[in-house]
Amino acid sequence: MTRLLPFALTLVALTGCYRSSGVFIPIDEYKDLTVEGEYIIRPGDMLNVRVFQQEPMSARTRVRADGKISLPFLNDVTAAGYSPVVLSQQLQTRLKDYINNPVVTISLEEVRPVQVSVLGEVPRPGVYGLDTGSGVLQALASAGGFTAFAYKEIFVLRTENPAEAPKRIRFNYDALTESTGKGPLFKLKPGDVVVVE
Repeated sequence: MTRLLPFALTLVALTGCYRSSGVFIPIDEYKDLTVEGEYIIRPGDMLNVRVFQQEPMSARTRVRADGKISLPFLNDVTAAGYSPVVLSQQLQTRLKDYINNPVVTISLEEVRPVQVSVLGEVPRPGVYGLDTGSGVLQALASAGGFTAFAYKEIFVLRTENPAEAPKRIRFNYDALTESTGKGPLFKLKPGDVVVVE
């Protein structure tokens, strides 16, 4: 029995070193379901709503957490989820009850940072506000890079459908730093979680 003890301890030690990457999608095989196009308004964005020649109906307003903005005459209006062009068309339709041929323009004055969580083998795990269009390297830089124990295996957990489990997308650090493959073109979205193993 005592002869098996060193063997058993070695086996336990080796098992402890083993790590499993689990099920994932390599970034080069990942198909993003969202279509790049017009900017979509989000809670926290600052909008300047101008009604042509109707200063009392114009307003500079921030999109609230419930996705709405408050405007003179119209009160609460849902803004989040629409592009500025679509929202201006909706406001023009609603303002026809008050003025003839309203012309509404919406400018985006301030964009809320993309909130992304960074976890795992990074010096400063946490939630970071990144500029729109930021990628995985920007998130890693915000969290201080890697710890000494990191294997530099990087995953992004992304929920595309609330009824489904998040997708686990794997990135290669060398490909990111050498700007090869699809990894450097990948843009983080609100709610993404970057995990470093």
